[in-house]
Amino acid sequence: MAGDEKAKSKVEQAKGKVKEKAGSAVGNERLEAEGRGEQVKGDARGAKEKVKDVLKD
Repeated sequence: MAGDEKAKSKVEQAKGKVKEKAGSAVGNERLEAEGRGEQVKGDARGAKEKVKDVLKD
């Protein structure tokens, strides 16, 4: 399960980065903001998984 969550984290971060770059390229601030939001969500999910790993050991 933890590996699956870590993969979701990486996917969210990547999707966010793509959205942010696309929004920047076309001048769409909303798309940029969505991309940053997805990156933050992915970062939070990754941090949660790291904490779970530390507590498991």
